[in-house]
Amino acid sequence: MNALAQRLGTLWQATLHGDVRWMRYVLASVVALATDAGLFLILLGTGMSAWSASAVGYSSGILVHWLVSSRIVFADGAATRGSDERTKQKALFVGSALIGLAITTAIVGGGEAAGLDARLAKLVAIAVSFQATYLLRARIVFRGI
Repeated sequence: MNALAQRLGTLWQATLHGDVRWMRYVLASVVALATDAGLFLILLGTGMSAWSASAVGYSSGILVHWLVSSRIVFADGAATRGSDERTKQKALFVGSALIGLAITTAIVGGGEAAGLDARLAKLVAIAVSFQATYLLRARIVFRGI
């Protein structure tokens, strides 16, 4: 937990010092999160289980996040469209998203099983998944940036 608090502090300092890439990532995440959370709430309203609604919402957010991340946030680290390297980046991006999906569904499912409101569990999942996927994407998917 201490490492997470330290990393969050570092990210906050980056924001204060104008780290444009991180701020763009935050904005990309907001757009993807709006897709994710909006769909999550709609599906919950239809009676779908929280676990399933969380997975569908998050998966939709993955697509939105790739589009924004590869074109705006990490555009200078994105490989040329159609290249083998671009295909590798897409695979790594999906891999990072699947890690985020596993984190999200585990937290939401675990929270619901523990009797927490699914929306509260989703908020916790958002924070943890955001940090994990940012680190994976900045250091592995679009490395060398």
